Parts: sequence; structure tokens; C-alpha cells
Amino acid sequence: MPVPRSLSSILTVINAKSLLIAALGVASTWLCLLTGIKADFPLTLIATAIVFPLVFSISTAYARREKALEEYGAIKANGRSLYLASRDWLPSHDVARDARLKGSLHELLSACRDMCKSPIDKMPGFERRIYGAVGGLSQFASDMRHAKLASTECSRLNQYVSRIATAVENIRHIYEYRTPRTLRAFSNFFIPLLTVLYGPYFALQAEQFDAKLFFVMPILFALILVGLSNIQDHLENPFDQIGEDDVAINPDHFIATLDWTVAAGKPAG
Repeated sequence: MPVPRSLSSILTVINAKSLLIAALGVASTWLCLLTGIKADFPLTLIATAIVFPLVFSISTAYARREKALEEYGAIKANGRSLYLASRDWLPSHDVARDARLKGSLHELLSACRDMCKSPIDKMPGFERRIYGAVGGLSQFASDMRHAKLASTECSRLNQYVSRIATAVENIRHIYEYRTPRTLRAFSNFFIPLLTVLYGPYFALQAEQFDAKLFFVMPILFALILVGLSNIQDHLENPFDQIGEDDVAINPDHFIATLDWTVAAGKPAG
């Protein structure tokens, strides 16, 4: 039976790490209750050491995801424009030229997808594929010039290729350079540390609750903070297909839709 989407989303935020740190918080609180160690620690320390860095990192990671979507859209839009130029801008329609262009576009998107889902140390091999595909697009513009396309229109094709190359470089940089690692390391260090150190605070707060609710505070504390950390981790690489909000590059679907754009009264192909 498939897992409901809402439950699947929750499970990506609350995981084994959340349960482990919650267990540490419960153990610390239980020990403080047994020994009578209680203290009214300020919660501003939590906001300074954990919440602020996490919110900043999430905001930065989400902005990178939106930039990745924009650049992915630029590749598709300019690639589609190249295909329409090949199909419609010359009196004679060269099916073989269209096929070569589709092959270059498919290889470009496939290489970008595979690169972004692989470890960074594998990037040089995918870069060769990507730049080879961009070279194929440049060769297409040259073929159109040899086919007697007007120089102004050839210049426009080169602009499409240049915009695709720019978008590819931006996507590569989004993949290679992440949000500040030191800031994330800072939060990852303080989440388990403060969950344990705040045991005396949770023990003090437990005096106001029924005995069955003694451990609600440390559990909620851990789930909320680790949940924010997990959200940031999933947004870190918007192409790895691990988080719910990742960008899915689908070369097959894009190539299949190229022939859907047909002028009125003109048959496809």
C-alpha cells in the first residue's frame, strides 16, 4: 500500500536523527529529575545558536532552488526555440538536422541530471558530456548558417546557445557550491548539545505538568529543531531527488514535447 504524500513528507522531516536526539533530551531530563538538578535557562540562547542559523540557511537554500528552476526553464525555453528555428526558419525541412539537435538537447539535460545526482568528485566526467552537448548546439547554429539562414537570424541562434551555456554554468555552480558549510556545522553541533544541556530547564518545566507529560518538552524541542535541520539538508541540493521540493530534470519528456508546438494548419514533422 503506497504511503500517503502528506505522511511521506512528514517522514522526510522526522527521521532516525530526530528520534535519537529526542531520546538524548529525554534521558537528560530524566537524569535531572532523579538528581533534582533544575535551572531556568534563557530560551534566547536557542534562538541565537540554532534557530537563526537554520532559518537563514533554509532561506538561502530555497533561493538557490528557485534560481535552479529559473535556469532549468531557460535551458528548455532556448532549446525549444532552437528546435522551432530548425523546423520553421528555412524553406526546406531537414529531418536529420532536427534529429541531431534533439540528440544534443537530450544529452545536455541527461548529463546535467546525472551530474547533479552524483558525488561532486564525479563531476569532471559529466562536464565533458555537458560541454560536448553544448558544442553540438553550436554546431547546429553553424549548420543553419551553411543552410543560408539570414545572418541576423544566425546571430539570434547564437544568443540562444549562449543563454543555454550560461544556464548550464549556473546550474553547475548551484550543484558545486552549497550554502555556508560552517553555519550548518555550527547548528548541527549545537542541536544535540543544547538538547542535552537543557535537561535542567526541561526538568524545571516538568513541575507544571502531569507526570505523564514530563518528557513532552524535550521531545518537541528535538523534533522541531532537527526537523528544521532536515528541511535545510533536503533543500541543499535541489536536484538530488531526495527531498519533496527537488527539481526533476526530465530529458525524455522535454524531447517528446518538442513536436507539440505546431503552427496552425501545419502538420508536425
